[in-house]
Amino acid sequence: MKVLLFNGSPRANGCTFTALSEIAKTLNAENIETEILQIGNKPVQDCIGCGGCAGKGKCVFNNDCVNEWIEKAKSADGFVFGAPVYYAHPSGRILSAMDRLFYAAGGQFAQKPVAVIVSARRAGTTASLETLSTYFTQNQMPVISSTYWNMVHGNTPEETVQDLEGMQTMRNLARNLAWIVQCIEAGKKSGIAAPKAETSARTNFIR
Repeated sequence: MKVLLFNGSPRANGCTFTALSEIAKTLNAENIETEILQIGNKPVQDCIGCGGCAGKGKCVFNNDCVNEWIEKAKSADGFVFGAPVYYAHPSGRILSAMDRLFYAAGGQFAQKPVAVIVSARRAGTTASLETLSTYFTQNQMPVISSTYWNMVHGNTPEETVQDLEGMQTMRNLARNLAWIVQCIEAGKKSGIAAPKAETSARTNFIR
């Protein structure tokens, strides 16, 4: 079993990475393989709503991390998305990446457990968590919680590890995620299939 952790910060080893690393370490202790994927500091293409991804399972733009992430998602059992907070909002690059990930390959994420974590110096964390969670709640993904909101505080990695409750929240989140991943795997082995969603009804408000 494997969980992918997406670092939506341009800083490879910053505060968001510190929180994700704590999650990965705890998942590893629960016999879950992990990989942290770094979005980097190069431009990430916005989704332009072209529809070119329809039926192809990948984005038409191939000049950044998105299609690589889609390929890795195919064999993953769970996910954690992490982002820094900019002006009470997640970083723009992680939103651009997630728009394209879920438009082009939502099926690779559907019905797999997911968590989101955010990092901030002080505020804007709950608004950022809400924004990121909307991708999951319309894609049939079990969203994993912890013993507090999934956030850490600090201006540097060294400060982040001093947020003792925040780091504790990351570890408890990881244990909950490991438990759900293992339960789903056990269910599959017992012959319990994923539910089939109804998709025929689509209501347009303006005709």
